Amino acid sequence: MSIDWQELTDAARTASHQAYADYSKFRVGAAILTDDGRMFVGCNVENVSYGLTICAERAAVFAAVVEGMREIVAVAVYTPTTEPTTPCGACRQVLAEFNKDMTVRMVCESGKFVEHSLVELLPHSFGME
Repeated sequence: MSIDWQELTDAARTASHQAYADYSKFRVGAAILTDDGRMFVGCNVENVSYGLTICAERAAVFAAVVEGMREIVAVAVYTPTTEPTTPCGACRQVLAEFNKDMTVRMVCESGKFVEHSLVELLPHSFGME
């Protein structure tokens, strides 16, 4: 499957503008591409009780699952930084549930990006024997 990284990146950047980041001011957006060619987006939603915060990556995955998605091909994660930022460990584990071989591209405001397979980002996840 061909991945339109520009489209995914643009969608992730746009999603970041909707983030509810009143505490950290760190607005993150994510866009995932499923194996059937659909795209889903998410943004971080913070809470004063920090443990209840949801990251952009998980928000996008959960939105896709509601629509019947079961396999992710690629993820673009946008952060308003000068260097790309990787997904947190919890997000990596949730992503692994839907395809350990997916490609994850981290993009930042400066235009720099880094791309890895999920297995590179999470080499020993639960359930990936």
